[in-house]
Amino acid sequence: MLTPDFRLFTVPLEAIGVEYMVTGSVAAMVYGEPRMTNDVDLVVHLTVAHLAAFGAAFPDTDYYCPPPEIIRVELARHERAHFNLIHHDSGLKADCYLFTGDALHAWALKRRARLELDAGVAMWIAPAEYVIVRKLEYYRDGGSDKHLRDIRGIVAVSGDAVDWAFVASCCEQRGLAALLAQARAEI
Repeated sequence: MLTPDFRLFTVPLEAIGVEYMVTGSVAAMVYGEPRMTNDVDLVVHLTVAHLAAFGAAFPDTDYYCPPPEIIRVELARHERAHFNLIHHDSGLKADCYLFTGDALHAWALKRRARLELDAGVAMWIAPAEYVIVRKLEYYRDGGSDKHLRDIRGIVAVSGDAVDWAFVASCCEQRGLAALLAQARAEI
């Protein structure tokens, strides 16, 4: 099982029927090599119709959850819609990236995989291709080498299963082709 226990976020999402997928460093560890992390990145297909149930699933007694008005503002964004959830007792944080029609999010949500953690407990994981493309975007935008290390880990462990033609096509569309070439050359 992955630790820390990110089920604190995934189980409530599943209970209220919100489509999601784990991405970022946690997904990179699933496809690659372990490393330390204190948060989980989630792509969440949340709608205004979910807001009441969402607030009830993440009650103030147990979680920091933004007020519905803030989440509505984020839902109205066309890109980079985001908010955090924090579990009070553990201090664990979930960075929630909202599905706003982005083609790569849509592709990945259709192809997410179910990862069994324990008997009867599972969560949805983003495809490796999605994780690679997003890690390249984060590297471009912030310059942190941890994203390239995560990609190297994915290549080392799961590289043969990656659809590199799809990754290359996405990278070309998103202006990441040179970074992909650089990352692959370094591996």
